[in-house]
Amino acid sequence: MKLYLSVIGVAMAMISAGNILLHTATWYNVIVAVVLCTAAQFALDGLVAIVINKLPDRWFGVENPLYRVSEREQGWYKKWKVRKWKDRVWELGGLGGFSKKNLLDPNSPEYIEKFIIECNKGVLTHRLAYPVGFLPMLFLPHPYAVSVALPVATVNLFLNILPTVVLRHNTPKLKMVLKRMLRNQ
Repeated sequence: MKLYLSVIGVAMAMISAGNILLHTATWYNVIVAVVLCTAAQFALDGLVAIVINKLPDRWFGVENPLYRVSEREQGWYKKWKVRKWKDRVWELGGLGGFSKKNLLDPNSPEYIEKFIIECNKGVLTHRLAYPVGFLPMLFLPHPYAVSVALPVATVNLFLNILPTVVLRHNTPKLKMVLKRMLRNQ
């Protein structure tokens, strides 16, 4: 969490400083715009998460082809060494009622299946947040839309891609565990 908040804080400072140095607007208007735009990102991401959490679990089932991770994609995750840095990615699934930080009941097929469903919900949540993060650009006046909202949305995009990668990296392993459990029963 500290890493994410640090990235957000540094990005806000850099966006503010850049706009102030370029005289986009008065310094206090720039700071207000950056803070409001960042708050809007949090609100939009939260809204997307709430909506996805309300959808039925059956839409996110283990065998849903929309969430299948190809061998090629798994190879990318190995090259990117996701396993080494995945624990540094901010995990807020607990706010929705199911934390994906640790396996709490690794011997229960029902729990593993629920874990996979929650991972799939997380993937859709983060993927929908990619374009939604750019919505503030439509509502801010011209200088702020490009000089504030675009950089804030870009940081938001990056911070949503990371959890997507982690979730997609973990899902095939969970599916193998579930398959092995069901075969042994």
